[in-house]
Amino acid sequence: MPLISRFFAGILLANAVPHGVSAVQGKRFPTPFANPPGVGLSGPMANALWSGLNAAGGVPLLGRTPAGPRERISLLTGAVAMSFFLAHYFGKAQDN
Repeated sequence: MPLISRFFAGILLANAVPHGVSAVQGKRFPTPFANPPGVGLSGPMANALWSGLNAAGGVPLLGRTPAGPRERISLLTGAVAMSFFLAHYFGKAQDN
């Protein structure tokens, strides 16, 4: 179970980054709150909220026990998988 929770922690924490960066830069960026969801652009405050929700969901999934090599690899795998998904998704959205 720790491997699965760390994998999902990586996904959520990786997703928090672009939304948080957009928020602090004052830029609009797609969120599930946009119209249409995930495609339309949301303002910085919505991105700050979405970033915070992702971080708030990811941090508890890290667990309290120290991470061994397998848990670190699981976390990294989730983060890298989400990064590739986001790069593909948002790259495609910006091409339109």
